Amino acid sequence: ASPFLRSLNLSEAYILTGFIDIDLIIERKLNTTISDIFKKKGEKFFRKYEEKITLNEVSKLNTVISLGGGAFINPKIRRQVQIHCTSFWLDLDVPLLKERLINSKKRPLLKNNDLNSVLEKIYKDRKKIYALADFKIDCKKLNVESVANKIIELYESK
Repeated sequence: ASPFLRSLNLSEAYILTGFIDIDLIIERKLNTTISDIFKKKGEKFFRKYEEKITLNEVSKLNTVISLGGGAFINPKIRRQVQIHCTSFWLDLDVPLLKERLINSKKRPLLKNNDLNSVLEKIYKDRKKIYALADFKIDCKKLNVESVANKIIELYESK
């Protein structure tokens, strides 16, 4: 299957393998945005709901699952990912993260704060846990297609 997948573009590969975005599932089930969930119900509610949805999804076969940045921090989620999945840490340094997120309205932990300081703290706090992923991909100089190809390459090498 791998040479076939390599010849497909990223969106076609997602369709064939199944693509699950946990944040998108949460937004659809609750009929609101992640930012509004944080604002109206708080981070604690969101994290519990995220855990419930994620634990339901991670055992599915032939899927690519996109977790939010805080999901892998949760020990229950991380344990199930380690049992059922091959995990990839898509690493970017803080300056690039800041550049990509400076105008984002979708990141509740970054709102109303000094973006650089918050990103530095989150990165510092999370990187040891992210390092528990099966693979780390330095995304600094990679476009989306290159990242996808690297994931496929690493997945096939395991």
